[in-house]
Amino acid sequence: MASELIKAINLLKEKHWVDLTHTFGPDSPHFSAFDSADFKTLFDHNDGFLAQSFTFAGQYGTHLDAPIHFVRNKRYLDELELKELILPLVVIDKSKEAAENHDFTLTVDDILKFEEDHGKIEEGSFVALRTDWSKRWPNLEEFNNKDEDGNNHAPGWSVDSLKFLFEERKIKAVGHETFDTDSSIDFQKNGALLAEYYVLEQDTYQVELLTNLDQLPAKGAVIFNIVPKPEKASGFPVRSFAILP
Repeated sequence: MASELIKAINLLKEKHWVDLTHTFGPDSPHFSAFDSADFKTLFDHNDGFLAQSFTFAGQYGTHLDAPIHFVRNKRYLDELELKELILPLVVIDKSKEAAENHDFTLTVDDILKFEEDHGKIEEGSFVALRTDWSKRWPNLEEFNNKDEDGNNHAPGWSVDSLKFLFEERKIKAVGHETFDTDSSIDFQKNGALLAEYYVLEQDTYQVELLTNLDQLPAKGAVIFNIVPKPEKASGFPVRSFAILP
């Protein structure tokens, strides 16, 4: 007779799974201060086996930022607990608003309106902001979305919205489809990534450059953020996926 654990695995495999991770390579969009990734073949099948080397910044492709990425004396990637990486998933859909206003910045009122429609956001959730910015992948120019003065325009979270989620709703982590937590206009106004600092200051993580959020329900799915365990890393590419209810 199958154990409870085997039954649980079989039940999960009957559900619909959605990959939330971009495939990335040397030509993929990335933060402008980082060099492009470098993939090299060390040995090929003529040598008897295929082996490669990969060089890229920790914050490359769909990636997980550990708290230490912005905040001194917080945890490194390898110090995150396994159970922190699997969380109930809430998706706030602001794709229409982001399409109409590339400087869209999520507010507390937006969250309250979401809760009117879908119920209160549960404690311990992973909250993802859907803007459909991921549909611009892999075009770096479209991802940056610069104006004629060279300023980026991309949507994001306000600090107040994040404070509400972490302090009032007691969520665990967040994710988004853009390079940064902050909207570009907030970064330009504040001169710093205040929203990103705030998230990581909570001694938790975030996932950036998510994709396929348009395939998820507002509530009821579970997100898995499976990431390697390099020593003392501030972040690393992640394989994020969701299992739908």
